[in-house]
Amino acid sequence: MRKTQFKNLYLTALITICFSAFSYAQQGTVVINEDPTIAELLEIKKTLNKDEKNSDRYKIQIYSGSRTTAESVKSKFDGSVGKWRSQLVFEAPNYKIWVGNFRSRLEADRALVAVQKKFGDAFIFKPKKEKD
Repeated sequence: MRKTQFKNLYLTALITICFSAFSYAQQGTVVINEDPTIAELLEIKKTLNKDEKNSDRYKIQIYSGSRTTAESVKSKFDGSVGKWRSQLVFEAPNYKIWVGNFRSRLEADRALVAVQKKFGDAFIFKPKKEKD
């Protein structure tokens, strides 16, 4: 019985050594060929995205009213929910707090669920585009 165990151990060790001799990691290099105009296009896109007044995206409004209250609501939002950027906007005669810049209605709906836990009157809207 002892001999059989020794043979099995010896055979297992021999097979392990044989297979480990044939296994090795491959090394190589990756070369990325990128068109130089891609960086230029990305910079142009960043510049266009900075202009949120003409964007075709959804926002959430959490407040509309006086300036002092709007400022306190904005700081309350930034301190509690704060996942999305908030901004104070003046549309005569009210100051409004707008949150986020969502690409799709679905994305805005998901954010609205989180925002309404603290700001129950929040709603989704799409700002009107300004004419030049």
